[in-house]
Amino acid sequence: MNSMQRVLTTLGHKEPDRVPLFLLANMHGAKELGLSLRDYYASAKNVIDGEMRLLDKYGSDCAYPFFYASLEIEAWGGDTIFSADGPPLCGAPVIRRAEDIDSLRPPAVESSPALQRVLEAIAGLKQRLADQVPIIAVAISPFSLPVMQMGFDRYIELMHEQPDRFLRLMQANEEFTVNWANAQLAAGATAICYFDPVSSTTNIPRGLYLTTGQQVAKRTLARIKGPTATHMASGRCLPILGDIADTGTAAVGVSILEDFAQLKAAAAGRVSLLGNLNGIEMRRWTPAQTELAVKRAIAAGGPGGGFILADNHGEIPFQVADETLLAIRDAVDRWGRYPLDWVRDWVDPDPS
Repeated sequence: MNSMQRVLTTLGHKEPDRVPLFLLANMHGAKELGLSLRDYYASAKNVIDGEMRLLDKYGSDCAYPFFYASLEIEAWGGDTIFSADGPPLCGAPVIRRAEDIDSLRPPAVESSPALQRVLEAIAGLKQRLADQVPIIAVAISPFSLPVMQMGFDRYIELMHEQPDRFLRLMQANEEFTVNWANAQLAAGATAICYFDPVSSTTNIPRGLYLTTGQQVAKRTLARIKGPTATHMASGRCLPILGDIADTGTAAVGVSILEDFAQLKAAAAGRVSLLGNLNGIEMRRWTPAQTELAVKRAIAAGGPGGGFILADNHGEIPFQVADETLLAIRDAVDRWGRYPLDWVRDWVDPDPS
């Protein structure tokens, strides 16, 4: 099977030739080209070349032309703070007062140089990969975007204390997210990763999610013209996994903080699962620890399909060594081949 066939098979809750691997090490493309992160993301060509090198080196089953989260804030008039060895971060909030929401208008995708670079990168990867390898693009959920637009504390206060302005903000953000996601699909993306960490039960209770984040997701995903995967970006989701499935998403990126076997049982063929390697701990893994982590994840999630091995955050830290990423690849090749007969009799050597 090629990567596209492998992924589609597992998303159909069937067993492909091996467990698909999404090695989301997008920042490592800068290392491959010997560039700073600022310079790397300044050019679509750099990202195209970097992603192609990463695919060749690590054998991931997807291309991941995700630049950085604050790129969407740049479209709203904000800026980005770059560091030498970590993901770029948002600058000052673009919504400084709640009253600013009253006149807020979603930016046009075609007017943003930052967004246009992403579209150029997607189109270039599509030209090189055709339909052999899925291209996974990213759109921040309208419900989670305000954390970058105005700050987490002020957003939570808005949600509880000014419901009318909260709904006004969701209207503007939904329009932007739908247009941005559909532009990426039109450029050649196979699917959209819908990052929605605020909806996680790490951040809000299920009851609030059902009246806010879930409703936003239902409206937004219904207008996106392609498949989506909802990602909690390390946040917990077991109590709402069925509720997330009700939004129409095809897969859910889950947290290392929850038991993967329980997540698999809760998914029950309704959604596929993406996870569940600890990207933070990955920075310190030995080869033996890497192999054990891969085996644990495959043993819990692999049988029956519906499982893609990945990190649990959606972005592997810049500090993770090449040797660790290569060890993940090799462990998947060794232990991820179907049928997973070894799982039946396997005993975890360190279940604690």
